[in-house]
Amino acid sequence: MTHAPRLGRRAALGLLALPAMHRAATAQPAWPDRPIRFLQGFGAGGTTDIVARLIAPSLAAALGQPVVVENRPGAGGTMAAENLARARDGHTLMLINNGYAVSAALYRRLPYDPFTDVEPVAMVASVGLVLLAGTGPEAPRDMAELSRRAKETPDRLHVATVGVGSTQHFVAEAIQAAAGIRLTHVPYRGTPAALVALRNGEVELVVEPASSVLGQIRGGEARALAITSRERSSLLPEVPTVAELLGDPGFDIQTWYAIAVPAGTPPAVVARLSETTAAVLADPTLRARLGELGLAPRPATLPAAVKEAVHAEIARWSGVIERAGIERQ
Repeated sequence: MTHAPRLGRRAALGLLALPAMHRAATAQPAWPDRPIRFLQGFGAGGTTDIVARLIAPSLAAALGQPVVVENRPGAGGTMAAENLARARDGHTLMLINNGYAVSAALYRRLPYDPFTDVEPVAMVASVGLVLLAGTGPEAPRDMAELSRRAKETPDRLHVATVGVGSTQHFVAEAIQAAAGIRLTHVPYRGTPAALVALRNGEVELVVEPASSVLGQIRGGEARALAITSRERSSLLPEVPTVAELLGDPGFDIQTWYAIAVPAGTPPAVVARLSETTAAVLADPTLRARLGELGLAPRPATLPAAVKEAVHAEIARWSGVIERAGIERQ
């Protein structure tokens, strides 16, 4: 009986504290409470930049704050990822792509830990890459001719990419491994230079995301031999997949785009970003605009699954590097 009055007093004190606790909770600012920086690690006008600027206005409308795209080009997106990893303002995002996974696989030392410092939270879109041939007499007309010639005279055919260690370089290596052929890799400084080399007959082949070379294919300046996605592109339905041509149903390589935040971002913020991105990508107008670039909106996925998928990509490219004998840097 002596304990009953004390329990009553504690309950009464708890009831008195409830209004104060409610005021403290409601005083916490809702996220976001100021403009959001939306980093991307490549130059203006590239596909990553275009995707970021396409979705930023929709994210801003849904979140109620401006979403400002900020280009931080350099080292294949590494500079932007470092900036993201070090951000502590709670209002910095980044649109990462395959380059994030490739850098994690290629470089022994990065200014951030790709597994623990950055948290991918929402997939946005993906697009297959195209193996392009020129239109000159030396260019192979289809994948069968390419395979035959490359096996008869290994290393005689040249494939251009946007640089050693780029996604395109590693995709070219993956195609060679799947087809059992050897090509000579020729790196160039950017897509325009690689396409000029193809047009001038300096190289016979180029690997690029489909969204970057639709104009050249439709204009007859280049011939698409194969696309690396598991399914054919709706914009290039006549182009067969590598999986079809090589009889390898597991061959599926796509350039993907995902929103990432610094590690330690509150779970409530991560959940809201994931849900908001899924809602934004359900908008028919935005889906149509992405489709015009050959990009397929990715289905809504839980943040944990997105993180797992990105880490699996790092493992995939690590395997490509090892099999191709590319020295890690």
